Amino acid sequence: MDFDVVIVGAGPAGLSFARLLADSGLAIALIDRQTLSGLASPEFDGRDIALTHQSRRILQSIGVWPRFDARSVSPIAAARVEDGTSPYSLEFDPAADEPDVLGFIVSNHLIREALFEEVRNLDNVSFFCDTAVSDLKTDADHGATVVLSDGRNLRSRLIVAADSRFSETRRMMGIAASMYDFGRVCVVCRVQNERPHHGVAYECFHYGRTLAVLPLSGNCSSVVITAPMDERAAILEMESEPFSRDLESRFGGRLGRMQLTSERFAYPLVGVHSNHFVATRFALIGDAAVGMHPVTAHGYNLGLGGAEILASEITRSAERGEDIGAAPLLSRYESKHMRKTIPMYRGTNEMVRFFTDDRGPLKVARQIALRLSNNFPPVKRAIRSMLTEKDTSGGLLPLFFPRPPFLSRPSLSIRSNRRHEFETD
Repeated sequence: MDFDVVIVGAGPAGLSFARLLADSGLAIALIDRQTLSGLASPEFDGRDIALTHQSRRILQSIGVWPRFDARSVSPIAAARVEDGTSPYSLEFDPAADEPDVLGFIVSNHLIREALFEEVRNLDNVSFFCDTAVSDLKTDADHGATVVLSDGRNLRSRLIVAADSRFSETRRMMGIAASMYDFGRVCVVCRVQNERPHHGVAYECFHYGRTLAVLPLSGNCSSVVITAPMDERAAILEMESEPFSRDLESRFGGRLGRMQLTSERFAYPLVGVHSNHFVATRFALIGDAAVGMHPVTAHGYNLGLGGAEILASEITRSAERGEDIGAAPLLSRYESKHMRKTIPMYRGTNEMVRFFTDDRGPLKVARQIALRLSNNFPPVKRAIRSMLTEKDTSGGLLPLFFPRPPFLSRPSLSIRSNRRHEFETD
């Protein structure tokens, strides 16, 4: 079976990419391990995604945003960043010259559902579900072939992998990745609050744990607890009432009584940045390219932005009758997306390390950092720009966070299709 593009992974990144190519006239195959019914009706998984202004723009342009019920979109009116036991906080409020909200929270399963509804009836998209990729081959002159676990072969001009931060197809193509295991677990759930949250999001770097409380519709909140991995069982197995009271106490009672209203879900925290985003007739998007720590809420936002860059390059080349899997096109995508992801990935990891190091001198340094960020306008503007993505140039962030050693070469070239062991640091 012949296609122009084969996408491996029908999660949010893969579905977004397919929808961005809807008007390209290209024949697209979407491969996923899940059944078609599973893709159509994704279950609530505890993850509520903070979407930036750029992500809203992209989702509006592909018809996904209007599919969200107004009650399922929760605006972030303001944000507070706290450290330890100090009452002082770094504050982001609507500015007089920029009164818009900071972002929008939408549940992950609703994003997936809306994207699937947009893609499922596209004439140029074919689904291959309940199957996996067992092998793939690429050749600069003769195209690419994907071998499915059920024995079928799909031929294409380009393969795009969107199959998680632990991408198997990335490994098949011999692309190494830098991995950082934080040794922590992220436990997510929802609670009902006694008092209104007024749309304020909180990120509390408590000693030993990090607590994020994000505003949802009504008096509900999405809670994200980041703790050492050896505390996972204790957090998940605590009875509902003691868990609610513990959470309420850790949050200082500012929203009154908090009551657990959902199941608790646990996710290990591992950051991943691929050393390359492309190879011969092959590209990475979404978490397969960059898997972020959730503290800056940029995982899906980066994935969506990268999908738009690659889709735009492909569409322009297709309109000109050029090869959509050619090396120059893929190099342009890699260069553009790397410029955004490198400082974001590096900066996020350094910030997490800094604000979770509870040694005495660093506790003092953390307090100083919050005060400087609050009172030095260029820094505060850069952080705000990063959080909202209203200025998609990246602001001053590249100046603050240097290029990681594993990406130190001045130019990135497409690697040959060799197989290597998965590299970690």
